[in-house]
Amino acid sequence: MKSAEKRNQYFIFFILIGAISGSFIGELLGNNIDALKFLKNTYTIGMGTPMLIDFKVLAVTFGINININIMSIIGIILAIILYRKY
Repeated sequence: MKSAEKRNQYFIFFILIGAISGSFIGELLGNNIDALKFLKNTYTIGMGTPMLIDFKVLAVTFGINININIMSIIGIILAIILYRKY
């Protein structure tokens, strides 16, 4: 059981690193090369405004936004391929 749990943690880690590095490379290329400006366009997935639950004594706010671009998707795909290969 420990082995499967550890593999899942590595898989999630690989996906996060792929998304972050892909997003960074997309921003870098989009800012420096005019023909690649489309790479830095981000699309927001999530809640526009956070959900607020107010109990008068305690206020809890829930919200999540994911900003994704083309290069972060490519980074995630490459991370999955590398994870499966190694």
